[in-house]
Amino acid sequence: MANHERWDHCLIYKLIETGASVLDLGCGSGELLGRLVKQKQVCGQAVEADPRRVAEAICCGVDVYQKDMDRGLPEFKTGAFDYVILEKTLQVLYQPMVVMEEMLRIGKSCIVTFPNFNYREVVGTLTSTGRMPVTSSLPYQWYETPNIHLFTILDFLDWVDEHGIEIVDGYAWSNNRSWPVDLPADSREAEELLFVLQK
Repeated sequence: MANHERWDHCLIYKLIETGASVLDLGCGSGELLGRLVKQKQVCGQAVEADPRRVAEAICCGVDVYQKDMDRGLPEFKTGAFDYVILEKTLQVLYQPMVVMEEMLRIGKSCIVTFPNFNYREVVGTLTSTGRMPVTSSLPYQWYETPNIHLFTILDFLDWVDEHGIEIVDGYAWSNNRSWPVDLPADSREAEELLFVLQK
């Protein structure tokens, strides 16, 4: 994997089979979906709120719909896509659980990635310096961060259990390597997580 290539993009690319239908929520520049469309012939659709990122995604050849996901996604039919993807976006949404419920309704499988706020470096920096941590996964100063919902892998898994959601697959990432999720160790060792979910 090239140094500039995101670990979650690399893994998601491997997880999604050729010809699948994919909805990418909060697609950003459209890099991942554009690659899936071109190289794996997926039938792709994206949603992005930021007009600048929408323009970038269009330049990547992505069919993108500009919308605030916090309002729900009623325009998409139940079970309309093989996969719905949400990468590093859950913590910046005002209504994260509304979006998760919509993902699970629309997609046969859902792939979600997020930073783990219980990562040992995050907690260690906070306790040793008394200041909000800045890491590769959380690269913002406190006054400019888009992160409004701080949660850990255990918080996420509690929500999954409470709603009867099946975890099909799970991966952890830290220090430029990824591995299958291993709890309880990864509660502290994982900087970021990726889960494949089904309702």
